[in-house]
Amino acid sequence: MDGIKEKVAYLKGLSAGLPIDRNSNEGKLLLAIVDVLDAMAEEIDIIGENETDLEEYVNSIDEDLADIEEDYYDGDDDEEDDENCNYLELECPNCHETVYIDKCMLDEDEEIVCPNCGKPIEFKDSCCEHEDCDCDH
Repeated sequence: MDGIKEKVAYLKGLSAGLPIDRNSNEGKLLLAIVDVLDAMAEEIDIIGENETDLEEYVNSIDEDLADIEEDYYDGDDDEEDDENCNYLELECPNCHETVYIDKCMLDEDEEIVCPNCGKPIEFKDSCCEHEDCDCDH
């Protein structure tokens, strides 16, 4: 962006060194254009500085967010989360949609209702048919 300011400064110097009639319509127009270009170059420079500051700030926020995510997720992979999941995946016998039931809900003697069709889901004597089930039923 320094190139724009340098070019406008060159134009200002050129207009100052040329015998431009400041009282003629053309002279007034040419000098006004150079002044507008100078103001625009200054604004562009300010915008560039603000953009650089904003970029640094966003990068700082991104780093902070990455730290928070690492602390929150404790560096676990998604696969490990799936293995330690406390939810039971099953097919509703009524609407045949896949639903996820919190295994703790099975310990309670309340009726479990399918969130899709609203009908009760009945279980066999065991809570599920999964081999790796760790329920205390």
